[in-house]
Amino acid sequence: METNLCVAGFGGQGVMTLGKFLASATCDSTDKNVTFFPSYGAEQRGGTANCFVVISDDMIGAPLGDVMDDLIVMNGASLHKFLPTVKEGGRLFINSSIVDEKEIDRKDIQVVSAPVTELALEMGNAKVLNVIMLGVYIGYTEVIDPEIVWNTVEHKLSKKPKLLPLNKQAFEKGLEIGRSFR
Repeated sequence: METNLCVAGFGGQGVMTLGKFLASATCDSTDKNVTFFPSYGAEQRGGTANCFVVISDDMIGAPLGDVMDDLIVMNGASLHKFLPTVKEGGRLFINSSIVDEKEIDRKDIQVVSAPVTELALEMGNAKVLNVIMLGVYIGYTEVIDPEIVWNTVEHKLSKKPKLLPLNKQAFEKGLEIGRSFR
């Protein structure tokens, strides 16, 4: 089985970190093959940012393709740019704090929406919106065991132990939302 995922949004939304967490968790703790391919806009902050993660039981021929199984969008511009790449029967995960579901004109895909920006602000730190969305994605797809993903996040953030409780709460909230859509 192979899963092609594109994560897209503005720079500063943690798009690359979300992709790296998923790729690292898969690479370090499973026997699956994985690729991570980042793409940055010209701007440092506020510009476009997207990455592609491919997880496969078999060898991966190319790091990205024209057709995605899953798409995570954190803003409207990313929705418009990447929505056509989602295959029929694919899954779209949207940050409904910023992206209006009414803009989605496809009925052949599954849509999972979560107000991750709003939830992150309620938790007191906008920077955890990507960890919430990672939880939503893992909770819904179960593409990899949530415990493995959390262990990777915990390891990657171990130099900043004060951030761990909030990130754990954010991940758990995302898992809860993702599972509620199943």
